[in-house]
Amino acid sequence: MNQPRTVLTVERMDTENRYAILVDGRRAGLTAYRDRGAQRVFHHTEIDDAFAGQGLASELVREALTDARESGKRIVPVCPYVANFLERHDEFADITDPVRPDVLKWLETELD
Repeated sequence: MNQPRTVLTVERMDTENRYAILVDGRRAGLTAYRDRGAQRVFHHTEIDDAFAGQGLASELVREALTDARESGKRIVPVCPYVANFLERHDEFADITDPVRPDVLKWLETELD
């Protein structure tokens, strides 16, 4: 018997400064960012409890980082999940910038 296929979609939502992952059209999580010139500063990632343990955060972050690359952006991983993902996936090392105090100060003012 065939199981119905789950449809995963990652969408960039520029007006909300986030990428959302949808499971069969239902929002399951997000990774939030702010653009700072040529940098895309990722500062928060979350997956709804109803979707936990399915690998969705990894899929979401991979798609978001791939989109950042395609958009000509460099990645700044303030979000601990994004930072951990980057430690395990060196294919993004060439576009990753360190989290520096000036970025954190700038982000604080952006999020106020």
